[in-house]
Amino acid sequence: RQQKWKSSVSTQAKMPPCDFVPEKYESYPYERMQKIREQNIAPSLRMYYKKPLLLHQGHMQWLFDHEGRRYLDLFAGIVTVSVGHCHPKVTMATQKQLARLWHTTTIYMYPAIHEYAEKLTSLFPDPLKVVYLTNSGSEANDLAMFLARLHTRNFDIICLRGGYHGSSPYTLGLTSLTSYKHGVANGFGCTTTMLPDVFRGPWGGSHCRDSPVQTVRKCSCTEGACLAKDQYIEQFKDTLNTSVPKTVAGFIAEPIQGVNGAVQYPRNFLKEAYQLIRERGGLCISDEVQTGFGRTGSHFWGFQTHGVVPDIVTLAKGIGNGFPMAAVVTTKEIASSLAQNLHFNTFGGNPLACVVGASVLDAIEEDGLQKNSEDVGTYMLLELAKLRDKFEIVGDVRGKGLMIGVEMVTDKDSRRPLPAEEINQIWEDCKDMGVLMGRGGLYTQTFRIKPPMCITKRDVDFAVEVFRTALQRHVERAA
Repeated sequence: RQQKWKSSVSTQAKMPPCDFVPEKYESYPYERMQKIREQNIAPSLRMYYKKPLLLHQGHMQWLFDHEGRRYLDLFAGIVTVSVGHCHPKVTMATQKQLARLWHTTTIYMYPAIHEYAEKLTSLFPDPLKVVYLTNSGSEANDLAMFLARLHTRNFDIICLRGGYHGSSPYTLGLTSLTSYKHGVANGFGCTTTMLPDVFRGPWGGSHCRDSPVQTVRKCSCTEGACLAKDQYIEQFKDTLNTSVPKTVAGFIAEPIQGVNGAVQYPRNFLKEAYQLIRERGGLCISDEVQTGFGRTGSHFWGFQTHGVVPDIVTLAKGIGNGFPMAAVVTTKEIASSLAQNLHFNTFGGNPLACVVGASVLDAIEEDGLQKNSEDVGTYMLLELAKLRDKFEIVGDVRGKGLMIGVEMVTDKDSRRPLPAEEINQIWEDCKDMGVLMGRGGLYTQTFRIKPPMCITKRDVDFAVEVFRTALQRHVERAA
């Protein structure tokens, strides 16, 4: 039987029922796991929470720890579990393939890679019809940079401050968050430009972004004319005119920034930025590692929400529902730049990965998960916005579909980040009441809510009530 546990924090919210019963935990005791962690696992792999969770099993939007406690997972293994933990369709397809063929590499033909390549590229507009499969988002972005440079014969790549594109030595030049930077040379030829953040940046107001919830900042924009977008484009032009040669290799951006806390740009910013890059001979790369596969709700790919067609698209995370796979999708012409010499990825596109990828696409369609992301995500954004209106420390609620950020501040006027120890306590309280959230932003001041896309409105009611209880507790503590 599932064990009941009493939290140190009480809430009126009732956790929605779940008829799944986890297996009994039979591995090492918690203390031994901690010891192994200290002695045998690299210390750079940091853990969440004062007493880290020892997770044992997952089912759709739920996770179970070693003592049988159930948690609503609002972070999905860092935006990776797209269709639900151990989704039966994906699990069954994987088990069948495990017994048939694991690996041959792409030097031979096998059904899975051809079936998957056709299925995946059919979801992209022309001319994005050629795919190169890899194993991680860092690998995919690495290859995208390489392709842009090879194809254009230019070197410089522009990226946005606050962007996260991987932590391999090559992609670290694109990743523009101090906490990921190490004091060694990296990212030669990568130039950052101002992030068009309409909440924290110098410009922005109440009409700028493609979200059901706008900032509380006022602006003097008129219908169809965004002054903030114009100002940020001027900054973009300034970077192009001062920091790079007259021709560039490319520009990379996430349609909504992920690690930086679901930061959204003003409408039409990307459209104009793409035009400026193409005028200078560069390629436009859309990093869909977190925004892809229907998560934004209104569209299958994040770039579609901006009305643009990139030259290269990178995919990972939700592509495999937790299986290590990733992809670069581009045009035949750009892809052929790589074919003049050998470029090979041993595990990329192996039979197992392709079967997983194909069954994830089937599950998204059959379970109506893009529509669910739109409906449940919009509902959640509007419910969270009520908390923003009620609590001074909730500075901003933003996002689209099930890609949501809640930015915490000392007060709405100054927009100063809420101190880490205060955010930690709210976060811990939510965990103790059975809700797991991520953290992000330059000062880890933003709660990241990116659950498996199968989450329900009933789950949202529970999560929002838990969050409200944690915020109320904070107010009482402060008093």
